Amino acid sequence: MHKKVIVLEPNTQVGKELKEGIESIGGVSVVAVGEDGDEGLSKIFTEEPDLVVVGMFLKGLDGCGVIRAIKKKGLKCKIIATGVSSDGVIERAIAEGADYYIVKPFSTLSAVDRVKELLEEQGEALEGKEYQNLKRKPTSTDEKISEIFISIGIPPHIKGYGYLREGIKSTVEKPYIINNVTKELYPTIADKFNTSPSKVERAIRHAIEVAWNRGRIDAINAVFGARVYLGTEKPTNSEFIALVADKLILENML
Repeated sequence: MHKKVIVLEPNTQVGKELKEGIESIGGVSVVAVGEDGDEGLSKIFTEEPDLVVVGMFLKGLDGCGVIRAIKKKGLKCKIIATGVSSDGVIERAIAEGADYYIVKPFSTLSAVDRVKELLEEQGEALEGKEYQNLKRKPTSTDEKISEIFISIGIPPHIKGYGYLREGIKSTVEKPYIINNVTKELYPTIADKFNTSPSKVERAIRHAIEVAWNRGRIDAINAVFGARVYLGTEKPTNSEFIALVADKLILENML
């Protein structure tokens, strides 16, 4: 069955790139792209798409208003919200009914991966030749980390997401730091995010638990190239950070 997607994005260039990327997935069409929430909602009601990408700061009706109206109408489409890295905005979008929140700036590839994954939750697997070509494009270290998190199921709206990202980047830059997580790595992350090392430790542990509780063990092992963890077994914070950092170093991501 052919899938329909609508993209509402205040930045017209980002909207164009998302359209091109999403249509590289086999069996998917972007039936509308716009930057106005009221006009976009009218299109959504008319087209009844399978998925909507909604920017938070649209012209007219804002992103949360669009999400609220979709839910009130009873439409069954998946919703990906996009916007700034603000706990308040992210929590509001998720509370209104967004299935996922992508923090800006993001790579088109990471966004397209998430669109594909949510569409596949509704039915058959999707894959197109253009999408395969898109997948082969090089990405930055930040984008690669995002792809890994998406693959294993760490959502970007939880605090541990940002802390983990920073911990991995620090470990890639200074591998020795992983041997001193309590006295050096956690305090370094805490300073950047204006929080405490103990809160950093707990948030990272929670993020890892969220991924493992989603049961994507095959995806987790696929990311690391071996059957690293089985069943409910989870790595420690430092083990997880070291695994991802080692993967990035070995792939010459810097």
